[in-house]
Amino acid sequence: MVFGFFGRLHHSLDLFAHFRWHLAVLLALAGLFALWSRAWSIGVVSLAMAAIAFATTQGIAGMPFSGPQRAAFQAADDSQAVYRLLHLNLRYDNPTPERVLSLIGRTHPDIVTLAEVSPMWAGKLKLIEAAYPNPLICGSDVRVGGGAILSTRPISGGRCFDRGTFAMATVNLNGRSVDAVALHLGWPWPSDQWWQIGRLAAPMAMIRSPALVAGDFNAVSWSAAVTAMAKAGGLHIVDPIGASWFYRRAPAWLRPWLGLEIDHVMVKGGIIVRSARILEDVGSDHAPVLVEFSLGRELEQGQPVQVVDDAF
Repeated sequence: MVFGFFGRLHHSLDLFAHFRWHLAVLLALAGLFALWSRAWSIGVVSLAMAAIAFATTQGIAGMPFSGPQRAAFQAADDSQAVYRLLHLNLRYDNPTPERVLSLIGRTHPDIVTLAEVSPMWAGKLKLIEAAYPNPLICGSDVRVGGGAILSTRPISGGRCFDRGTFAMATVNLNGRSVDAVALHLGWPWPSDQWWQIGRLAAPMAMIRSPALVAGDFNAVSWSAAVTAMAKAGGLHIVDPIGASWFYRRAPAWLRPWLGLEIDHVMVKGGIIVRSARILEDVGSDHAPVLVEFSLGRELEQGQPVQVVDDAF
């Protein structure tokens, strides 16, 4: 567990951070057993260490080793429009695409960010083009698929990076231009996650304010990997949201207790976060994430542009 606090020193250590709260619970149980066995010093130290480690996973502002700076939640203001962003790693071979399309229809998000948009999914998304015209879909010719951005609002300046794992476009929300990004990081060390973070440093620096970045980071919010991505884009993380990934053949009700919090939404600029929550299972090994937000009054008015261009 201690190794996970030093992921910035070596990428292999960051692997332990992803299981920090699980290990903290195990350490607490060991501490209770030590107290029951009258090993008082060991029990007290174990419980104290477990409590500190667990606290760093709870999105407490200013807590050391807890990841990037948090975006504060603010109650809804009746004078400001509230928009919705839905993020989901579809899973490229999801056997129940109709459940995903039904969820989008029921929640009616203004912006949808997707990962693993495989050739199968590219075809299925055509069924909702009437509601979400001119989508930006990247890497759909790859078996596992790439990222996508859909919106009920006009989209412009669509671009794809890193073999389609990073999709970026500008969405016009009632005359205000907002950069939207859908990304999908690879698996942690010893896989290529940190090499990908390096490759995405330049695209992350291109993100303008205000912006929303949503994706499957394959890393928890308090990890060095997520902290590096937030720093590269000058972003604040929306946290806590909850565990979003769990082994898909296991009971879904176990996800909040044993799953991993690896799907995140980050913001910058005048984005005001109203709420964030995990939605019901739709056949993927990832749960959908729904974030409600408003735009600060200080944001300048922009001009809507209807066409997605520069996609490659």
